[in-house]
Amino acid sequence: MLEELRITGLGVIDDTTLRLSAGMNVITGETGAGKTMVVTGLGLLFGGRADAGRVRADPGRAVVEGRLRLKGTLGDAVRTRITDAGGETDDDGSLLLSRTVTAEGRSRAHVGGRSMPVATLSELGEQVLAVHGQSDQLRLLRPSEQRSALDRFAGPEHEKLLDGYREAFARWRRVVDDLADRRRNARQRSQEADLLKLGLDEITRVDPQPGEDEDLRAEVQRLEHAEGLRVAAALAATALAGGVEAADDTPDATTLLGTARRTLEGQAGVDAKLGDLAVRVEEAATLVGDVASELSAYLSELDADPARLEAIYERRAALRALTRKYADDIDGVIAWAENAKTRLGELDTSDELLEELDKERQRLAVTVGELAGRLTAARREAAVRFSEAVSVELAGLAMPHARVEVAVLTHAPARDEPAVTVDGEELGAGPDGADEVELRLLAHPGAPSLPLQKGASGGELSRVMLAIEVVFAGAGGPPTLVFDEVDSGVGGTAAVEIGRRLARLARTHQVLVVTHLPQVAAFADRHLVVAKDTGGAITTSGVRIVEETERARELSRMLAGLPDSDLGIAHAEELLAVAGKEKRG
Repeated sequence: MLEELRITGLGVIDDTTLRLSAGMNVITGETGAGKTMVVTGLGLLFGGRADAGRVRADPGRAVVEGRLRLKGTLGDAVRTRITDAGGETDDDGSLLLSRTVTAEGRSRAHVGGRSMPVATLSELGEQVLAVHGQSDQLRLLRPSEQRSALDRFAGPEHEKLLDGYREAFARWRRVVDDLADRRRNARQRSQEADLLKLGLDEITRVDPQPGEDEDLRAEVQRLEHAEGLRVAAALAATALAGGVEAADDTPDATTLLGTARRTLEGQAGVDAKLGDLAVRVEEAATLVGDVASELSAYLSELDADPARLEAIYERRAALRALTRKYADDIDGVIAWAENAKTRLGELDTSDELLEELDKERQRLAVTVGELAGRLTAARREAAVRFSEAVSVELAGLAMPHARVEVAVLTHAPARDEPAVTVDGEELGAGPDGADEVELRLLAHPGAPSLPLQKGASGGELSRVMLAIEVVFAGAGGPPTLVFDEVDSGVGGTAAVEIGRRLARLARTHQVLVVTHLPQVAAFADRHLVVAKDTGGAITTSGVRIVEETERARELSRMLAGLPDSDLGIAHAEELLAVAGKEKRG
C-alpha cells in the first residue's frame, strides 16, 4: 500500500504530506482547496503526463514523493524489478518513489534512490494503483473500451484465449495481405525480380570472395614494387648471414654474434653475469638465423611475373564494376547478393506458390474462426456474470429496478474485407475478435434497453459507472484503488450506499476517495482535509488528518456549510455512528 505521499510546489499546494493508512482514506475540502492536486500528484508519482502549467512559480519545480510498502508475490516481483534496475528498498522494506517536474517541463524520476526513466514509474503504477475518475467514466462509454473492460472482467484464462486469438489473427492477416499483394502487383514484382536476377547473374559470373579486393590490392602493391623489395631483402639477408656480394673482410651479423658469445663465455668463470649475457647473445644469434632463413624464402617466392600482374589488373577491374553498381566494397556486394536472393523469394508469383499461400490462408482462417467462436462464447458467459454483478450493485445504489445488460454483437464483414466463418456464419473479424460489446441500461421494468450514454441521466450514469468500477475492483487488480469524485451527481440514500460499498472494498484494498459527500466521508478509516490558507500574499493549501470532534465538524461543513452548527454536528455524529456500525457489522 501507499503509506505516505508528499507534494511540493504543485498547484495551490506549497508543501504538504499525506499519511495514509490501510482501509479507506477519504480526502475532503472546500471547492478549489486542492483536492484535485492530490490525485494529480498521485498521477505524476506513477508516471502520468507532466503539466508544467501546474508547477508553482516559486520554487519553480514540483516534487511528488511517496513511500510504498508491498507484500506477497506482487511485492516480491516489484522488488526484483527495481533491484534489477539498480534501485534499493529501505531497511524496513519500503520503497521510495520520487518525481520532479520543472516549470520548463523537464521531468525526472527516482525509484529506490536511483534515477530511472519515467516509464519505470508507469510500469510500477500499472501494478500497484488504479485510478477511477470521471474521465474513466467517459472512457468507458466508448465501445472499444467496453469490450476491453469485459475482457478484463472475464479473467486470466479468457485473456490467454484472447492472446492466442490475436496471434492467430495476425498470422492469418499477414498471409491474406501477402497473397493479395502478390496477385495485385504481379507485373511490378516480375519486373523487380528480373532486375534482381540480372544483378545476381553478373555477381555469380565474377564470383567475388570475401575480402578479395583488399587481398588483390596488397598483391598488386608487391608485384609493382617487386624489384625494390628484392633488393632490400637481398641486402638484409647479406648483412645478416653473409653472401657473395660481401667483401672478404666484412664480417656478417652471425659471425659478430658468435665472436661476442665466445668472448663472454671465456670470462663466465670469473663473473657469472657474463655467462648469463652469453646465453642471451646465443638466443639473439638463433633469432638472426631464423630471420635470415625467412628472408631467403621470401626472395625465392617473390613473383615478378608481368602476366600475373596483368591478370590481377583485369580481376580488379571486374570487381570495381560490381562495387560501382551494388555496394562500396566486395563484402557489401556479397551481402547485396544474399539480400537479393531473399527478396526474390518474396517476389515469387508462381502458380505453385500462390496455391500454397492460398491453402495456408484457408487453414489459418479455420483456426481464427474457431478461436473467434470460443472468444464470443466466453464473452457472452462473462457478460451474464458481469450484468448480474453490476445490477446487484445498482440495487444498493437506489436503483433497485435498473439492470445493466452487456450485448455481445457480431456483424457481417465490411466490403472488400476478408471474412472468417464462425459457427457456420461469415463474420467480420478484427484483432480483438468478431464481436462488438455494448453496455446497455434498462432504467426500470418496461423501459427500452438503451446504450449507457443514451439511457441514463447524469445522476444515474454516475451510479452505474460507480457500480461498474466496484465490480471491476472487486474482481482483483492493483492493491490501491483511487476514486476521484465518482459520486458526483449522487446524494441521499444512494450516497450512503456508495460509502458502504467503498468501505467494503477497503476490506481487501487500500482505497483513496476524493469526495464532496459527507455520507461517503463518514465511512473513512482515515479522514484527511485539504484546507486553503489565504492569509499571505499567495493562496496555498495543506492537508491534515481530522479525528473525533474535528471530524464531526468537517462533516457538518460538508452537510450544511456550517462547521459549528450544533444541529449539523449532531447530524454528522449520527452519520459517523451509522457508518461505524455498518463497518463493524
